[in-house]
Amino acid sequence: MKRNWIASLAGGAEGLANGLFGGGGGMVFLPILSRWSSLPQRKLYATCVGVIFPVCLVSAAVYVWRGGISVWTALPYLAGGLIGGFLGGKLYGKVSTTVLKWLFAAFLFYAGVKYLL
Repeated sequence: MKRNWIASLAGGAEGLANGLFGGGGGMVFLPILSRWSSLPQRKLYATCVGVIFPVCLVSAAVYVWRGGISVWTALPYLAGGLIGGFLGGKLYGKVSTTVLKWLFAAFLFYAGVKYLL
């Protein structure tokens, strides 16, 4: 029962971050999921993506409904994101978890510094 509450709180934190910042739920969700689940590292990344995808769809639908998104501006990024997501999925299992951790940490650091400036 306790795990269900933790999972629900983690999902809520992810959804809140995603809705407030227009993305980035994974920056919240992956550390929480790695702390509270017993999943192996590779499954953590895959599970994180599996949870983030529908959350992003809901956030995008709310943004569209409220008029806060320009579909034409987003289209080139969406195309690149789809290609990148496909390539990342193909590389799944071929990149060491150590490299993935460092890449994720570097991205978090870069994003944090960029947001502050």
